[in-house]
Amino acid sequence: MNAVIKPLDLINESATNILIKEMGVIDTIRFINQFTTGHGNYTEERRKMVDTMTLDEIIAGIDAMNKA
Repeated sequence: MNAVIKPLDLINESATNILIKEMGVIDTIRFINQFTTGHGNYTEERRKMVDTMTLDEIIAGIDAMNKA
């Protein structure tokens, strides 16, 4: 018996279609997100952005996002 090795992108597409059919789109996305890692360094990026801002600027930014 010889195993046919399919390309990984075809396997991923088939698996995603099966999950969507059985679980729905939202639950499929939630399931796949468990295995997806982020990138970058959030703490360092936040410090670069926030360290140059005053408290009033941060509060104004929050207020603006809440109004949108």
